[in-house]
Amino acid sequence: MPYRDIDMNENKMLRIRSNIAGILAVIWMGVIFIFSAQNNEESSVVSEGFSDRIVGTAGWLFRLHLSEERLYEIAYAIEFFIRKAAHMTEFAILAVLLYIWLCRWQLTRLRRYGLAVAATILYACSDEFHQLFVEGRAGQISDVAVDGMGALLGLALFLLLQEAFRRMRRKKT
Repeated sequence: MPYRDIDMNENKMLRIRSNIAGILAVIWMGVIFIFSAQNNEESSVVSEGFSDRIVGTAGWLFRLHLSEERLYEIAYAIEFFIRKAAHMTEFAILAVLLYIWLCRWQLTRLRRYGLAVAATILYACSDEFHQLFVEGRAGQISDVAVDGMGALLGLALFLLLQEAFRRMRRKKT
């Protein structure tokens, strides 16, 4: 098979992957919007439930014979961190999807990284603005900072993993 055909096939696969990532990014923005549309009580129920499951699972795994009251205290104590970790994760995923979508254009990695993070932070700003209109919620600059940090770190981790896999593939050939 001529080298040119391989390039055309790779280019086609790149476009398909990029299109899929773009579609998934829009869907993910919708998921973030839905989470942000939850009022304070609904949002608290979700994060409290998640915190309870984490503490309960950790207690079971490590055989920490804790009372229900103590489990609740620990879950309540970590809920803030769970919320912030969820924010970071949501926006890390969005940044990765946007980065992959941007691969369709001939940009340097650094430029794609910057554009993906900038677009993610802009969406985080719009998300916090949206929360101003949701009962019991408040748009906070600190959440935009957490979201932006999630985008930066999540995308950096993605690129490190991508490079590690690339190097492993090169060693095999």
